[in-house]
Amino acid sequence: MAKSAFRGGGYGGGGFGGGVNANMLKQAQKMQQDMLKMQETLEQQTYEASAGGVVKAVVSGKGELTELTIAPEAIDPEDVEMLQDTIMAAVNEAIRKAETARAEGMNKFTGGLNLNF
Repeated sequence: MAKSAFRGGGYGGGGFGGGVNANMLKQAQKMQQDMLKMQETLEQQTYEASAGGVVKAVVSGKGELTELTIAPEAIDPEDVEMLQDTIMAAVNEAIRKAETARAEGMNKFTGGLNLNF
């Protein structure tokens, strides 16, 4: 039976050049705490977008629609399709803003790596 190149194991010794440094563990834990805090902050934010000057959508950092405002002049019973399109445009733009803020926040921790969180 061949000997393993990785001896020791655990956090104590052996393995990759002498084990895991306690300082590295602390840094990793702090980074994880910072990421969670940043994620919580982003989830509490709101992102607003409007379309046509008559529809406003507000989305939470979790990507949930929390507010939708439609100006009375936007309601034309003869052109419901236009109102639907305007609503979708506002909601989708607000969602994009929330996603962009989340991606930019995560970029601070991943250094630009394309990780899907």
